[in-house]
Amino acid sequence: MQFIKGFIIVSLGLLAACQNREGKVDYSKLSDNQLRRIADSLAQAYIITDGHVDLPYRLKIKNFRLEKEFIGIPVKTNEGDFDYERAKKGGLDAPFMSIYIPSRYQKTGGAKELADSLITMIEGIVQSHPDKFALAGTPQAIEKNTSEGKISLPMGMENGAPIGDDIKNVKYFFDRGIRYVTLTHATDNLICDSSYDTTRTWNGLSPFGKEVVAEMNRVGIMIDISHVSDSTAFQVLRLTKAPVIASHSSCRYFTPDFKRNMSDDILKELAKNEGVIQINFGADFLDSVARRNNPLRDSLESVLKEEGLTSKDSAAQPIIEQFGKQHKELFSDVEKVADHIDHVVDVVGINHVGLGSDFDGVGDSLPLGLKDVSQYPNLLFVLLKRGYTPEDIEKICYKNVWRVWSKVIDVSEKM
Repeated sequence: MQFIKGFIIVSLGLLAACQNREGKVDYSKLSDNQLRRIADSLAQAYIITDGHVDLPYRLKIKNFRLEKEFIGIPVKTNEGDFDYERAKKGGLDAPFMSIYIPSRYQKTGGAKELADSLITMIEGIVQSHPDKFALAGTPQAIEKNTSEGKISLPMGMENGAPIGDDIKNVKYFFDRGIRYVTLTHATDNLICDSSYDTTRTWNGLSPFGKEVVAEMNRVGIMIDISHVSDSTAFQVLRLTKAPVIASHSSCRYFTPDFKRNMSDDILKELAKNEGVIQINFGADFLDSVARRNNPLRDSLESVLKEEGLTSKDSAAQPIIEQFGKQHKELFSDVEKVADHIDHVVDVVGINHVGLGSDFDGVGDSLPLGLKDVSQYPNLLFVLLKRGYTPEDIEKICYKNVWRVWSKVIDVSEKM
């Protein structure tokens, strides 16, 4: 299913013209402008699948309602990181909509109700814009939607809290369209321990959590080990009968004190499982230096305040961009995202890495060159400059994650 979206003939010609006798591309013969043309073409050619976009909760905070004055927001807006027009520009075809459940709902109740309301919101967006968006529960559905020019909105649930203590809710949420579940979020829940929580309630999975893993395998929901503790991750990888994902995590190699990222040992076990880590773009995930420079963010807010702006205003973007160039230690940049991809490839190979931006979920910490969904080509450009082939980039954009997803479906059907 290569080059499904077209727009790539010129780029392929450029690549062919620069091949050596072994058939490998000599990128040194290509100018940056030529590589950018190729990157733009690849972004439009391949079905970019992003493992984590927090649009639903952003709209929830905004009191989004399916009324005339609101229904245009997912199509074109100056707010946030995602809308239809910017996604089309960047080549994004299948952003997993994060059905995010804050950890407080584990104690206050209402987690299932919130999940249902966010799922209904996504369904409403599709119903309001059937020419632009479509739901998708399989890779084949995404392929069909893409061929029709639509952006697919598959859904993943960030935090298993809505499952509660009822195993039947796993199937319930599958039927509602959920195709992965992040087992927990910022605190331990009834399923497992969180990487952010030092309580270690279960020392990994709870007895109920082990049932949830088996039921997700049976039903056909991908297991997401982002946010979980190391002990949870290792236990999941031992128990699961299907590959798993880390939908929006990066490499702990670059952030040794940040347990939310994945260690090399977990990466190696993930590879044995045939799973995939999808790299998070947030500065906290990318760079220890950026993580230590939060005071600079306060300084940026002060600069914007003097201009009567907030970080979400379109007029603020040039100021943020300039501030970022002067203080790269605050934002990191697209090169650092490529560094994380390089590290995964070095440790476990090209077949185990994808994209999980966390757009609309990491605030102002996005790297220079990847500030919203229109800028995926900037990352592809960097990867090309580093010697990645179009086939490599195709795997990163979607093929690796689709392999996992298809295997999860296959395991479910056999069970």
